[in-house]
Amino acid sequence: MSEKPKTALIREMPPSERPRERLARRGPSSLKTSELLATLFRTGTRNLNALELADTMLNKFGSLTAMSRASTDELKAFGGIGFAKAVEIQAAFELGRRLATEEAQNRPVIKTAKDVARLMAPEMQSLDREHFKVLFLNTKNHVLQIHTVSIGSLNASVVHPRECFGPAIAAKAAAIILVHNHPSGDVEPSPEDLSLTRRLIAAGELLGIKVLDHVIIAGNRHLSLIERGVN
Repeated sequence: MSEKPKTALIREMPPSERPRERLARRGPSSLKTSELLATLFRTGTRNLNALELADTMLNKFGSLTAMSRASTDELKAFGGIGFAKAVEIQAAFELGRRLATEEAQNRPVIKTAKDVARLMAPEMQSLDREHFKVLFLNTKNHVLQIHTVSIGSLNASVVHPRECFGPAIAAKAAAIILVHNHPSGDVEPSPEDLSLTRRLIAAGELLGIKVLDHVIIAGNRHLSLIERGVN
């Protein structure tokens, strides 16, 4: 009877494939969930390397949410997860929860077009193509999410109401603000900008999601179509 092949250690992998090295080089978002867990584990077991152990735990719990609710003893039920690893996993999940709470408390509040420009201009004022984005707001005008609807050519983007309101409904937004840039540097709205704004305002009225404004960003200037009287 042949022996089971020995599990490869992560340190035996090529450096380009090791989770820690890839995280340092490309950032944590470049790693899969199992790879992020493996960086916490550091080591595996006699039969499983850290990546395989992470995959096994994810499959067993079914989701990160379920794993985040596990007790120390439930985590220790997996071979290779001792007390130290179990509490490190719990600490990582608790940090994530506290970060989410902190971000929720620090969400920017949008009251004017100037607030929109202050939030969005650093990203949008130097783009070489037209980007159309939507800010999803709650009932207190806190920004819930920033959604990119389209990236167009130098002078046009194609926007459909369903691409604005579908994600807004999913995010449970009470209102939205439309934002796009003019790479030309001319802040004045085009006839298409005016037409699109009116169409989206009408769609929002039907869906019960108010379009609070449409802000154009061009270089260091911005313009509010609502303040211009477009409705």
